[in-house]
Amino acid sequence: MTGDRRRQAGQTTAELALIFPVVLLLALVLVQAALVLRDQLALTNAAREAARVASVDPDPARAERAAAAVLPGATVEARRRPPVGELFTVRVRYRSPTAVPLVGPLLPDPQLTAQAAMRVER
Repeated sequence: MTGDRRRQAGQTTAELALIFPVVLLLALVLVQAALVLRDQLALTNAAREAARVASVDPDPARAERAAAAVLPGATVEARRRPPVGELFTVRVRYRSPTAVPLVGPLLPDPQLTAQAAMRVER
């Protein structure tokens, strides 16, 4: 009976050694996905902030600074400012780095985009 238990313990150790790398890789992929989701949420906030600033200030550099304050590295695309009362749409882009060990080098950096619109004020 003790030999049977030793064989089972050895088999369990071997199964764990085979499964552990797969479970670790899946956990790291989930962490990377959570980081990209965090960047997408921050990008949405950066677009909203850039649109808010652009709706009250005609200087496009201020909208870029507002987006960069929320998410450094974000780039703002805005068309010509429409007349007062019209909707002004701002699109913000960001390359989310995949930097989680083991997973980062396997996945390309996703290009994220978000846009927000606000009415132009005086």
